[in-house]
Amino acid sequence: MERSACTESASDLFRRILSMPDGVLLVPTETVYGLVCDASHEAARAKIYEMKHRPASKLLTLFFHSVEAAAAALPDMPDTAKRFAAAFCPGAITLVVPDGAGFTGFRIPDHAVLLSLLKSYGRPLASTSANLSGQPPAHTVDEALASLAVPPDAVLDGGPIPPESAASTVVKVERDGSWSVLRPGPVTESMLRGAPD
Repeated sequence: MERSACTESASDLFRRILSMPDGVLLVPTETVYGLVCDASHEAARAKIYEMKHRPASKLLTLFFHSVEAAAAALPDMPDTAKRFAAAFCPGAITLVVPDGAGFTGFRIPDHAVLLSLLKSYGRPLASTSANLSGQPPAHTVDEALASLAVPPDAVLDGGPIPPESAASTVVKVERDGSWSVLRPGPVTESMLRGAPD
């Protein structure tokens, strides 16, 4: 396992890991430490489930570098979700939107180095928090490594995340534009109701 400081100079290493069919990174976000892989790599996604002992019924979230990239990849996204994304992204909100016959969650993390990696890699990343399923999220690299059943291929060490940082708000937006909060977080219901048109 390779461990590197959270700097732009490490981006080549992380792009190389992400290009591996089963490559998984441990990365910081503005909320908690997370695991990411290329969203199109089935072996890497399966490895994340193994690392977390995550139930197969719980889908991974997609990370994008911009609202425009998310909208292009998720063409069924309702206008309500686009409005929330414009108001609160990048930031601590995960939007669950229609995607073909089902739903997909996505987020644009508010972390400069992670956003730079997403932009330079050019493909969406599948993501989830870096802890065993059902356990508290990790705010340091050491907490994450101690919790996971299998280590990642590389670590992007951004230092400690403030322990008061909460996981993102999760909002499901239906095809008709109605919405509900699936997990409360930093973006409150009152903030969502006040989002500009």
